[in-house]
Amino acid sequence: MKQLAQNLRTGETLLLNVPVPLARKGCLLIKTRKSLVSAGTERMLVRFSKANFLHKARQQPDKVRLVIDKIRADGFWKTARSVLRRLDQPLPLGYCNVGDVVAIGEGVEGFTIGDRVAGNGPHAEVVCVPVNLVAKIPSNVPDEEAVFTVLGAVGLHGLRLLAPALGERVAVIGLGLIGLMVVDLLRAQGCEVIGVEPDEYRRRIAKGKGIPALNPVKSAGKSISEQFGEMDGVIITASSGSGNVISMAAAICRKLGKIVLIGDVPLHLNRSDFYHKELTFQVSCAYGPGRYDHAYEEQGVDYPLPYVRWTENRNFQEILRLLANGSLDVKPLVSNIVPIESSSGIYQISNRSLATLIDYSGKCKVGETVIQNPDHAFVGQKVVAAVIGAGNFACMTLLPCLRGKPVKYIASSGGLRAAELAAKYGIPCIATDYRKILEDEEVDLIIIATRHDQHVSIAADAIRAGKHVFVEKPLSIDFRGVEALKTAFQNAPQPVSLTVGFNRRYAPHITKMRELLEGAPMNIVVTVNAGYVLGNAWIHDSARGGGRLVGEACHFIDLVGWIAQSHITEACTHVLTAGGCMSSDNATVLLRLASGSTGTVHYFSNGHNSYPKERVEVHSLGRTLILDDYKVLRGYGFEGFREMKADTGKGHQEQFDRLFECISNGKEPLMPLEDIWNSSRATLAARDSMWTGSWVKVS
Repeated sequence: MKQLAQNLRTGETLLLNVPVPLARKGCLLIKTRKSLVSAGTERMLVRFSKANFLHKARQQPDKVRLVIDKIRADGFWKTARSVLRRLDQPLPLGYCNVGDVVAIGEGVEGFTIGDRVAGNGPHAEVVCVPVNLVAKIPSNVPDEEAVFTVLGAVGLHGLRLLAPALGERVAVIGLGLIGLMVVDLLRAQGCEVIGVEPDEYRRRIAKGKGIPALNPVKSAGKSISEQFGEMDGVIITASSGSGNVISMAAAICRKLGKIVLIGDVPLHLNRSDFYHKELTFQVSCAYGPGRYDHAYEEQGVDYPLPYVRWTENRNFQEILRLLANGSLDVKPLVSNIVPIESSSGIYQISNRSLATLIDYSGKCKVGETVIQNPDHAFVGQKVVAAVIGAGNFACMTLLPCLRGKPVKYIASSGGLRAAELAAKYGIPCIATDYRKILEDEEVDLIIIATRHDQHVSIAADAIRAGKHVFVEKPLSIDFRGVEALKTAFQNAPQPVSLTVGFNRRYAPHITKMRELLEGAPMNIVVTVNAGYVLGNAWIHDSARGGGRLVGEACHFIDLVGWIAQSHITEACTHVLTAGGCMSSDNATVLLRLASGSTGTVHYFSNGHNSYPKERVEVHSLGRTLILDDYKVLRGYGFEGFREMKADTGKGHQEQFDRLFECISNGKEPLMPLEDIWNSSRATLAARDSMWTGSWVKVS
């Protein structure tokens, strides 16, 4: 299918050919009829992406500070690669979409195949949209009007925050798409409306609606007040770099008036503008309650109507109701309609254009979840791999390690990121449905780099299909998943191997440590300065990421067993508690091993980011080894060894080189299954101990 995307580094607008997405759990799959190009938000994004790096930095000073901090912690070149990598990721454009439901995801109710709906989908022939971001379209509302639903909800939420009363006088500053819809919404509310807009074309549209519209350049705040009196409220829908917009809004407001900002203007508030009039100022967030709430938007958990009357979805429904009864008139706002095939030049259309609609021919086949390149053959290759997952780890770490190795497929749920990475790394086939990859007899190895909660199901399917499996850590976020994979192995149709991404095992420094220690009794201390991750990140969600102890600290629990050359028998975890809350990413894990050795893993997120990230200390038989950040290994008391200096990394490349060698030569699996089960169970035991503070046996 065709999809419109933006390269943030070059500013290029791309019309890409990507596989059709699947209907995810809690989502609807929609075949698009029309989508709307926002004259404000999308064009602003395109202008930003075309700016040079200095101009980008000036527009986002907060991001510059983050980059400077990362340079201090990781060095210039690593940071530069990371920044450029993120800028190279294609950004899907668009968020106003109308189409027909063609598939219904698990758990979705209230919709049937063929329903015509409006939703928050990008510019693509087929889109997958969470159910709470979709609303049914009344039969008397044409596609060309229903496509304004999402933008209309942005304006409606801002109006609800203003809460104007019948007969109040309200000014709308900025008569773009949202501003002109807000004008209609205010009139439906029984308000007297005055528009403020520098562009003559947009003022004419407002006047065509019977609304007085003034040029702020020629009619300063005082003049507006003289003509119409002071405003009870002001809604700002403008997008401007000028700091004068809010001052103008304050100047035309009455005492105790209210200002709501929907648009994008600098927040340089002058105290004197607000002090004497005791004005109220509020910023409006998108479509309303539920926006950016993962439980609401991704999991379909609605807010109870008696307590949250107007969620973003109910705002969608209200906009469609107003379109149906004629209270909201968007027909004058449509400037152009272009076919999807010609859409890559859509952002070069005159800035005076308001709404450009993209029309979709309907030729796309919904079942095209794989795009293959028949000219690319893998004849004679002993190991052909497929990568499932195209997130940051795959982009930054995994795929660079696979350069030169035969990779036939890359898959991602949406297809867009997979398409970009396939082009970059010369991977011939792209997919959104990994099950199609498992049917390909040419593929020997499945490499899984998806979100943590998806690891077990994909790995089990791959094992049942007779494929070797590499799964990025953790293997599973619960005991049930570990047992499911054990069962899958026992019933595998042919001998296959399983490898978990515990790459530190294969780092040259760790290999040297094992050689020097030779499995003698030892005490191991691993300290990890993991860095802070925002509380709303998916890694913290026990159902999706498993938490950082399971999702990340598993690396170091496995490492203790690997260095000691012994399995873990018990785990005990103590976590930082502050204000009655447990901080699971600030934990100390104590480990007992079958050999009598002990291990301690300090996994902290509250350290300074300039301090080294990892340190491993081993004390054994009057000898000590200290590894600092996988750059310097120092030995004390070892005959013939004092120091090993080498910035050789953390074993990712060595891991994949050895994995491909093991499979192609029919050697023993790279990682013994008993090691995998032990490290995974020990990690989950450490998690369980976190709640009790007592020792938990590793079964």
